[in-house]
Amino acid sequence: ISGQYIKKTAENAGFDLCGITPCKHLAENESYFREWLAKGYGSSLEYLERNLDKRFDVRRLVEGAQTVVVCAVSYKNPLGEGYPPGCRTKIASYARNRDYHPVLKGMLGTMLEALRRQYPGLTGRTFVDTAPLLEKQLAVEAGLGWIGRQSLLLTPQYGSYVLLGELVLTLPSDQYDAPFAGARCGRCRNCLDSCPTGAIVAPKVIDTNRCISCRTIEKESDSALPDLDGWIFGCDRCQSCCPHNQKAPMHRSPHFDPLFDPLTISDREWLAMSEEEFLLRFGNTPLARSGLRRIQQNVRINQEKNEERAPPLGGEADSKPTRNLSGYCPQAVRETFRTKGQENRNPTGRLTATAPDLRHKGSRSPESARQPTRRDKVQNHPLNRPRV
Repeated sequence: ISGQYIKKTAENAGFDLCGITPCKHLAENESYFREWLAKGYGSSLEYLERNLDKRFDVRRLVEGAQTVVVCAVSYKNPLGEGYPPGCRTKIASYARNRDYHPVLKGMLGTMLEALRRQYPGLTGRTFVDTAPLLEKQLAVEAGLGWIGRQSLLLTPQYGSYVLLGELVLTLPSDQYDAPFAGARCGRCRNCLDSCPTGAIVAPKVIDTNRCISCRTIEKESDSALPDLDGWIFGCDRCQSCCPHNQKAPMHRSPHFDPLFDPLTISDREWLAMSEEEFLLRFGNTPLARSGLRRIQQNVRINQEKNEERAPPLGGEADSKPTRNLSGYCPQAVRETFRTKGQENRNPTGRLTATAPDLRHKGSRSPESARQPTRRDKVQNHPLNRPRV
């Protein structure tokens, strides 16, 4: 199969990156993974212990497999750069979009159909993180990036805010990409130092029992929940602090335009929400995976933790009120603007903004409009209005 043709079909399908690697046994990864499981770091993720023989050799997963095509698409949106301080209803930025599984499956299916038309004898399968496939390491083998200290794939172009999908093909390619050499984290330890629960116990080693993303989404564990740090579905903390992600561009594909803004949904609104409303608003997003009951449980945990941290009335913090907007204004600005003031538009030309439009100098959002003065209130009092 022409490697150039494979990459052209990936581009036409809407992927941002594509790499090609031959099928082989990833023996070093298997040894490391078995050791990781033996230490109990898999916690409630029991499915990770199944199909270990297939997980590290795709030829055991797909009969006759010779080539793996690894594709990636960026999904970064402004909340991937952080939430305002004190937010108690944080949601991982990928979950603001449509469920990526059917989206990527469709994109990969389009690729496979195009390849079969060109090569009638070709067979293959598509995968989107629902099978025992070592997709991050396969992405490294295909030259897309390296594994960061937070154990995620980091790409030079889009950081770790990428979604992966794979085509496993039964024909060889005329060219394969060289594995990505080295890592580009340098001395940075932001992800390790920023994790609220210390889930990154060592570089590239995650204790899923402590991981907020795991504890808010996956099968519930018997152990006590950690402090969720305001998260109610997933966690982006080890990504939003990464310099590679901070300089990465916003997503381009309209498939990943956000469907809702978590900042506009209060904890009270989440707790008052019915199942019918939840399915209507979020049924086609990743939130449906955990369900409303689990999200409401996480909201209550954050409320309780917030009450524990609250200073007593009349205390020092109460006597000296401050207005901390750190980390908020940048999101509002970047929702509309890209780096250096360029508008963040997708290929259709539409702004991906959900925040107030800040393009026109001097324009105000409703929140920044002038507040009524005492004089206004007196003039507008019913007793002071002119009689008719």
